[in-house]
Amino acid sequence: MIMKYEGLLAETVVIRGHNGDQIDAYLARPLGPGPHPGVVLIHHMPGWDEASKEMARKLAYHGYAAISPNLHFREGKATPQENSASIREAGGMPDDRTLGDVEGSISFLRSLPYLNGKVGVIGFCSGGRQTFLVACRLAGIDAAVDCWGGGVTAPAQELTPRQPVAPIDYTADLSCPLLGLFGEEDPRPTPADVAATEAELKRHGKTYEFHMYPNAGHGFFAVDRPSYRQLAAVDGWQKVFAFYEKHLSTGRGVDGARTGRTRRAVAAGDS
Repeated sequence: MIMKYEGLLAETVVIRGHNGDQIDAYLARPLGPGPHPGVVLIHHMPGWDEASKEMARKLAYHGYAAISPNLHFREGKATPQENSASIREAGGMPDDRTLGDVEGSISFLRSLPYLNGKVGVIGFCSGGRQTFLVACRLAGIDAAVDCWGGGVTAPAQELTPRQPVAPIDYTADLSCPLLGLFGEEDPRPTPADVAATEAELKRHGKTYEFHMYPNAGHGFFAVDRPSYRQLAAVDGWQKVFAFYEKHLSTGRGVDGARTGRTRRAVAAGDS
């Protein structure tokens, strides 16, 4: 079992992202000799904000070397909210740039002397969509967690020059086990969107595990927002760490090409 660490080191580092660009990234790791699994945390559309960095520290507390690249770095030094607004107006984050920045984050983690050789990825909101994308398009990912990623099943009218292909169209190339956490009341992705993604995963024989939470919508992990659902969030984090324990711990790998199913999670006490 991966240890929990009271001592952590968290800091902003500079990494090489898409096209070799230097970008900021937030690195949080346990103060221990390791080796530790690595996790790339892809922030939500509201940006590289306090909440995203807090989740990186949570991962470090649970024994992971976590890095969260600032995917909005090139928008300048405005607030995360202002950078997010400009990206929305431009048609979203360019997928090729996201892939390059996440690939640079993976390379950075793999350069660390205390890494155990395993790297996972987790993303929230738009980061969930990007997690699905990178798990299909990049090599070297051992486990992926999509937290309410909207746009995985984007119809043709939603595609843009920056995001020209719906991630679901890459499902055949998914190269690692996938965990998905979703809320029944989420308008994006809707339960129908999640079902469509699941159908593709089944069709291609992929290893996945989806959980759908009642009385939860978008962003139910967000403790600083009205969307927070305590029971769903606690259960969701437990599932994240159990999934990573299974797939990222040294000596414990994927248990075959087993397909999964969506489970309606027990969190009915939330309101």
